[in-house]
Amino acid sequence: MGPQLSPGGTKVTSNEHAESAPKIVTNSIGIELVLIPAGTFVMGSPKSDSLRGDNETEHQVTLSNPFYMGRTEVTQRQWKEVMGTEPWKGVIRERVDDDYPALHVSWSDAVEFCKQLSEIEGREYRLPTEAEWEYACRGGTRTAFSFGDDEAELSKYAWFDNDSRYGVINNVHRVSQKLPNPFGLHDMHGNASEWCSDWFGDYGPSPVIDPTGPDAGEYRVLRGGCFGDEPPWLRSAERHGSPPDKRYEFNGFRVSSTYKLRPY
Repeated sequence: MGPQLSPGGTKVTSNEHAESAPKIVTNSIGIELVLIPAGTFVMGSPKSDSLRGDNETEHQVTLSNPFYMGRTEVTQRQWKEVMGTEPWKGVIRERVDDDYPALHVSWSDAVEFCKQLSEIEGREYRLPTEAEWEYACRGGTRTAFSFGDDEAELSKYAWFDNDSRYGVINNVHRVSQKLPNPFGLHDMHGNASEWCSDWFGDYGPSPVIDPTGPDAGEYRVLRGGCFGDEPPWLRSAERHGSPPDKRYEFNGFRVSSTYKLRPY
């Protein structure tokens, strides 16, 4: 079967092996992973988007292999099972519960979690690349959010600062309480800002295949916005960065697993 176009215009590549693989799998510590198909999409935001940043240049990206991605952020229970620590303890506005995202973790912490989880599971776990993250977030769409352009719909899909006029900042919430995106992923907008593997840097308009970002930099990429952000920061194309060893109360992550190494 050849390439197919999703309703949003993303070219999704069928693969006989991927089509026969389980679409959702659960590993030994309860992380649910969704199979994301290979495909081509437009990364970034159009110039017509009044909220776009200067570093959101539209360009065509091809992801040549399917991959698995966590259905939600890594939870506190999952973190404790692997790392045996609670970095969120004592943090302002903390929410401590097994089903809340593991927060106050640095990029380096998240990479170490993936390393230790890989050893436990006997397969590679890693942070998603920035391109994989946006592709998975969009779920085949070209709109500001994975559900469309209307900010009024955002509260159905995301935890965010929806009452900033009064200085009220929402808190983090349990994962998967809001509606999923077209790929079945929860909390891609809001709740916890999510680390990606890439160094943060500008990208140009040229088409690329399986990009992994700059070779070096000062910051690592964060995506998705968090519970304290206003809607513009939750757009599918919005991107920012942070030093890889800094811990903030709103930073978490979700894991990916490379399909081509070994199907589940």
